[in-house]
Amino acid sequence: MAGALTTKTAWKLQEITAHSSNVSSLVLGKSSGRLLATGGDDCRVNIWSVNKPNCIMSLTGHTTPIESLQINMNEELIVAGSQSGSIRVWDLEAAKILRTLLGHKANICSLDFHPFGSFVASGSLDTNIKLWDVRRKGCVFRYKGHTEAVRRLRFSPDGKWLASAADDHTVKLWDLAAGKIMFEFTGHTGPVNIVEFHPNEYLLASGSSDRTVRFWDLEKFQVVSCIEEEATPVRCVLFNPDGCCLYSGFQDSLRVYGWEPERCFDVVLVNWGKVADLSICNNQLIGVSFAQSTVSSFVVDLSRVTKSGSIGHGLIRDDEPLVPPTPMGSSLRRIYDRPSTSCSKPQSRVKHNSESERRSPSSEDDRDEKESKAEIQNPEDYKEIFQPKNAICRTSPRNNEPFPAPPEDVSAFPLLSTLVEPVTAKEAVKSSQAADVQTPLPKQELPDPVQRPPIASSTPLTRTEPSVIPAARNEPIGLKASDFLPAVKNQNQTELVDEEAMSQIRKGHETMCVVLTSRHKNLDTVRAVWSTSDIKNSVDSAVAINDLSVVVDLLNIVNQKASLWKLDLCTIVLPQIEKLLQSKYESYVQTGCASLKLILQRFLPLITDILAAPPSVGVDITREERLHKCKLCYKQLKNISNIVKNKSGLSGRHGSAFRELHLLMAVLE
Repeated sequence: MAGALTTKTAWKLQEITAHSSNVSSLVLGKSSGRLLATGGDDCRVNIWSVNKPNCIMSLTGHTTPIESLQINMNEELIVAGSQSGSIRVWDLEAAKILRTLLGHKANICSLDFHPFGSFVASGSLDTNIKLWDVRRKGCVFRYKGHTEAVRRLRFSPDGKWLASAADDHTVKLWDLAAGKIMFEFTGHTGPVNIVEFHPNEYLLASGSSDRTVRFWDLEKFQVVSCIEEEATPVRCVLFNPDGCCLYSGFQDSLRVYGWEPERCFDVVLVNWGKVADLSICNNQLIGVSFAQSTVSSFVVDLSRVTKSGSIGHGLIRDDEPLVPPTPMGSSLRRIYDRPSTSCSKPQSRVKHNSESERRSPSSEDDRDEKESKAEIQNPEDYKEIFQPKNAICRTSPRNNEPFPAPPEDVSAFPLLSTLVEPVTAKEAVKSSQAADVQTPLPKQELPDPVQRPPIASSTPLTRTEPSVIPAARNEPIGLKASDFLPAVKNQNQTELVDEEAMSQIRKGHETMCVVLTSRHKNLDTVRAVWSTSDIKNSVDSAVAINDLSVVVDLLNIVNQKASLWKLDLCTIVLPQIEKLLQSKYESYVQTGCASLKLILQRFLPLITDILAAPPSVGVDITREERLHKCKLCYKQLKNISNIVKNKSGLSGRHGSAFRELHLLMAVLE
């Protein structure tokens, strides 16, 4: 069942290298579900369109890493808070800095835009919450009460309250008009990372590191229910637009909750890792996550998700039959009183005032704001999304097509499957078709790499001979797919049989065919040894072939099962790891780092203990053999440590991996 959910309900949409260094924060636009902003350790804020590979705009000005981001309701403004405590607001339509707000003394951990007025709330590591007027670029009010870092802020849908979640295990509700605390919700036993208002009712949800999700009644100021069955902390939550359920993002799944009584309606397996934000568009839930310098986007088809009514995946406390949640029309709780003018007039007023303020910024921040820039990286996408201010609306259009679901799962390592079971030609064709669905741009729309506008990250544009060949790319380096296909002279030409098609495809590519045939033959040899002998002999045969690609394919399998590793295997693999770490192929470096990390974690303590032990009395052949292997491994690790140390200063994914290895190898120095 889990496999079916992963295949039919949730899929990975895209993976991009978002920054030249680690990504530290990201946020989705809630109106359209298509606008993505990322903040990085490179002090930049990059703006993207979901499922498009190129950065639209890069916002500069911060001098320390970006810690928090938020996009306003109509997706015209973005606010970014940095590690130093400074806050900058940019106008995305005008592509320029709007305000610089100074006052916090430590990291900005959380930000939120007021739903109607031109206000921004900020929460910091300095335990303070501040309310800022964007028009006057000043702090309107400071809310004090938390004793530790404020991790999440949310305005109520009617704009009258502000909820705050903090590391001091509490959730506080503030009255904006009175400027004081209304209530403090206690009950969590760990830092509270998430808080979210119900879109209609007086209900608040909070998620904590104590692995619970709690629901609070905002009329009676008491807990409604608590869900505490999860194995990992909740990372983000989002109510369904009609308020029927709560979506919660965990490390490897999306869970759908009800609260009266507390239950789990559905569980969707999504391997998104550090999921940071959720948004809903076209009955699809978009989730974004980040790892080092890469950002991944995922899609969950909500039409296939159980939201209410049926029996949930687990009863939390009582054994009574589950009942559907109360219909929206007859809610037991009070409904928010929103302004009768909805969002249109306040937003237009804010826009008018911000225009006048933008033309005449105050002199005290002139120099600071001149240093902040909005660099348009992709003019076409920028004009399409931001330029026609009053001509279009970026809320999801009715004719906007949802993201297409892939027909089946795609293997991340197609070559590795040859070590386990052979792949037929038909399966290979299916695999390539599935891969095409997940490719960010269709083949017929691939732009010319030379004419592509510069990308915001430091990833270089495709060149003929790059210094490092990336592991994931949309097309082969230096090759065009059209070169492999026969020229169609007549549209009415009869269909080619398989033999003729293969013959035409091979023309002019004899060298590549020889390389692939040789690699396949070598893998067959290793596979034959594996099936008739032990793992050591298999690795010996792969090394003897003297082809690093075969070693990589084998290590990718062995790395998945740590129990296969023995000390004598380390003596064979370590010299190969030394070669892999110096390879120009990114996938080779990644495999080498994974193998080295596994060896360091499992065997380095053993090696150092044996080498430090006093010599034994008498003759112990087994101990002498073990000591010899440890000395050999230690010598090889010392050689590798110099390479790791030299590469630990690199930026991006490589630099992070090598820095982690350098820390693990500190005992060798």
